Amino acid sequence: MKILLVEDNHELASWLGKALRQANYAIDMAHDGEDAEHLLKVAEYALVILDLSLPKMDGMTLLRRLRQGGNKVPVIILTANASLDGRVAGLDNGADDYLAKPFEIAELEARIRALIRRGHDHATPQIMVGDLLFDGATRQFSIGADVLALTPREHAVLEHLVMKVGTTVTKNALTDSVFGFEDLAEPSAIEVYVHRLRKKLEGSSAQIATLRGLGYILRHAI
Repeated sequence: MKILLVEDNHELASWLGKALRQANYAIDMAHDGEDAEHLLKVAEYALVILDLSLPKMDGMTLLRRLRQGGNKVPVIILTANASLDGRVAGLDNGADDYLAKPFEIAELEARIRALIRRGHDHATPQIMVGDLLFDGATRQFSIGADVLALTPREHAVLEHLVMKVGTTVTKNALTDSVFGFEDLAEPSAIEVYVHRLRKKLEGSSAQIATLRGLGYILRHAI
């Protein structure tokens, strides 16, 4: 899952980016509203974390323009202004959630998980594909009683596929969801991660199938 973090405080942005990458999210960063608007036009994100006090274009203007343009990406507002009027204004302009600074990273991660599930129409925190279980509350995969040991990249690929379960996902879409703009991704990287995941799913009734010329699909093995 790739997240756009829009925060003009470089120290806070660096800390947040590091924490979220350790939680297996791919992160792109913008430090002003104009850069954020550009990134939102050229890339697809699972979620946006948006500060309101931004240079060049404030966060509320960015949010309003985003929604007017038809972009429905989930948005969590981060702000030091926790007033009722401020929260109402943010929600009225299209924000999905609101978190006042300072905050605990665990709470932010919980809100991220909930919004991403909701954005993919998964109301419950658990998704089953054959005997493969994804627990959205912990973001762990398991087969039976065994937790699946995955590298961060493998986890990112499988999480994107499980969120799109039953739907074909192109290689480009997987690449975009797993790698940030600053990451160096080899053209064959996704193929390598899918190959490794298939090895780890051997013996399971979950299958990553290749639809030639189209992409990959996670489904119950036929």
